[in-house]
Amino acid sequence: MSRLLGGTLERVCKAVLLLCLLHFLVAVILYFDVYAQHLAFFSRFSARGPARALHPAASSSTNCSRPNATAPSSGLPEAPSARPGPTAPVLPPCPDSPPGLGLIPATVLPAVGRLLIEFTSPMPLERVQRENPGVLLGGRYTPPDCTPAQTVAVIIPFRHREHHLRYWLHYLHPILRRQRLRYGIYVINQHGEDTFNRAKLLNVGFLEALKEDATYNCFIFSDVDLVPMDDRNLYRCGDQPRHFAIAMDKFGFRLPYAGYFGGVSGLNKSQFLRINGFPNEYWGWGGEDDDIFNRISLAGMKISRPDIRIGRYRMIKHDRDKHNEPNPQRFTKIQNTKLTMKRDGIGSVRYQVLEVSRQPLFTNITVDIGRPPSWPPRG
Repeated sequence: MSRLLGGTLERVCKAVLLLCLLHFLVAVILYFDVYAQHLAFFSRFSARGPARALHPAASSSTNCSRPNATAPSSGLPEAPSARPGPTAPVLPPCPDSPPGLGLIPATVLPAVGRLLIEFTSPMPLERVQRENPGVLLGGRYTPPDCTPAQTVAVIIPFRHREHHLRYWLHYLHPILRRQRLRYGIYVINQHGEDTFNRAKLLNVGFLEALKEDATYNCFIFSDVDLVPMDDRNLYRCGDQPRHFAIAMDKFGFRLPYAGYFGGVSGLNKSQFLRINGFPNEYWGWGGEDDDIFNRISLAGMKISRPDIRIGRYRMIKHDRDKHNEPNPQRFTKIQNTKLTMKRDGIGSVRYQVLEVSRQPLFTNITVDIGRPPSWPPRG
C-alpha cells in the first residue's frame, strides 16, 4: 500500500514539475517576443533622433532666425520652418443687434432708445475729443471686442458750418461706437464762395474715402445739421439703398412725400456705382435728392427705411446759407434723370483736392469743385 502511494506521489510531482517547466518556457518565449518589439521600436527612434541631437541647426528655433537653414546630416532639403510669433486674438463677429442700444442713460428721455438732443450747451471740440478716447486720428474707429461685417465711410458735405459740426460729432461718435461700427468720418469742404453743390461733394467724398481705405463697402451721406434721436437707427448698408432721416422735426416727424430721399442716406459700393453715383449738375439748394431717388428706381432698386419711431431726427435751426439759393432749374432736371444719369455722375465728376487734414475726430478734405456754368446746362 505504501509503495502504491509513493509511486502515485512521485508521478504527481513529476507532472507538476513538467507543468512548471512548460510555464517557464512559455514565459521566456513571450518575454523575448516583447523584448524584440521594444528593441525594434527604439532602433527606429534612434535612427531619426541623432540628426536632431547632433545638429541643433535643424531645430525649429534656429530656422526662425535662418529661414533657409537645413540639417547638414539629413542629405535631403527640408521645408523652411519658422517659430510662430504671437497672434492677435480672433474676435467674434459683431452682433446684428448690438447690446446696450435703446437703454436709458442720464441723457435719454423716458422712452426706449429716444435720445435727448439739444443744441444750446457750449460744445468745444476738446470736450468731444475727451468723450471719445477710442476714436483715432482722422475720425477712425474700430470696435475692440468684435469684428464688424462692414467698413463704413460717413461723408458730410460742408461749408461754413463749424458750429453744427461740433454738435454732430458730439452726438454721432458715441452713437456709432455703440452700434459697433468700424467707421471713418469725412468732411468734404467746398472751397470758395461759389454756389454750393451738395451732391457733387458727396461724389468727391466717395472717391476720396476709397483712396484712403479701399475696404470701405458702406457709405453714409449725412447733412451736418441732422442728428438722429434714436441709437437703434443703425448706420449700416443693406440689400437696398437706405434712407435714415425719414421723420425730421421740421416736417412734424413725418415723411414729407413718398419719394423723399434727403438728409441722411446710405448705399453700399455696388449700389452707388450701379446708379453712377450722384448728379454733379445741381448747383444750389434742392433737387439732387429727388434725382438720386429717380436713379435708384431706374436701376430697379427700392428704398429701405427704418420704423418711423426710430428714424426721427432733430435739425439744428439756421438761416439758409449764402450762395445756396434754391436752384430754379431743379424741377426740369428731375424730370430728365433717365436721360442724364449715364453721362452725369461719379464717372464724370471733376475736382481738385486742395488740402487733406486729419483731425482728432474727422478727416477734413478741402476741394475745388469749380463753379456753375453761366448758361443753363442741357437737361
